[in-house]
Amino acid sequence: MRYYCAVAAHAGFSSAARGLHISQSAISEQIADLERELGVELLVRGRQKIRLTPHGELFLTEAKKVLAAAHTAVETAQRSAQGETGALTVGFLNGGTGDEVPNIIKSFRLKHPGVHVSIAEMIPTEQADALANGTLDVGFTRALEPPFDRLLRSELLYRDPLIAVFPKDHPRARGPVDLRSLARENFVLVGRDAAPALFDKIMSLCSAAGFFPRIVATGVVWSSLMVLVQAGEGIAILPSNLRLRGSKHLAFCPLTNRGASFSLVVAWSPLREGPVQKAFLDMVREYRRRYVSATGLKNYE
Repeated sequence: MRYYCAVAAHAGFSSAARGLHISQSAISEQIADLERELGVELLVRGRQKIRLTPHGELFLTEAKKVLAAAHTAVETAQRSAQGETGALTVGFLNGGTGDEVPNIIKSFRLKHPGVHVSIAEMIPTEQADALANGTLDVGFTRALEPPFDRLLRSELLYRDPLIAVFPKDHPRARGPVDLRSLARENFVLVGRDAAPALFDKIMSLCSAAGFFPRIVATGVVWSSLMVLVQAGEGIAILPSNLRLRGSKHLAFCPLTNRGASFSLVVAWSPLREGPVQKAFLDMVREYRRRYVSATGLKNYE
């Protein structure tokens, strides 16, 4: 079909053969085979030039469409193999991503306009399930819990310091706080079902400080904890980036205890690590390298 289009464009076999870098006899045989296969005469052969029959004119129009579609198919396959086309669903953790994750997603969209990116808000337990069953391609979440730590892969994006959240008029709402000074306080925490890694981290820190927290209420999302703290139910322990979303009636105090930080990881399933996912993960790694180099922040290491 490609040979036929070349002969039609050059109005002769010899010119078409030179353009295709093949012998004239080879291209003539290919066109003759095509005519025999179709059972239709496509060309009227003359001494100097050839001309297309009416059937040949119609065939040429359709042949050009087929060749253009084939070229598009090849380009699409090559772009897909390079992660330039396709779809990507990214999970994020409300209140746990800071400015970094939105910037990464925006940069990926600009660099890969052929990829359709969908974003889904999910708590860590939901993200782990979605990554394992394939409804999520990449997730920004907390450290993976068993059995997902064996089924999935993850890499650290950064460590977020933990803070104590007090009502503004609380006597300890004046600066950095040691957990040991909060042993007699009431606590409102994100429930373990919603955020097992955060819940266990707080329990571990309190245990190291010599007490077990008196939990008076739990919530599913950070915003409900803010309401409970502001209402005087108790104090909360949360990642520090949430202070940007806090109320003017609350105080956010850094914890001075060793290890009082919480990881945000990028996670994915190795069974579904296609070109688009690889391209996105490469951008996450590059962003992390540039950010660490520019800021020198140790919480990214």
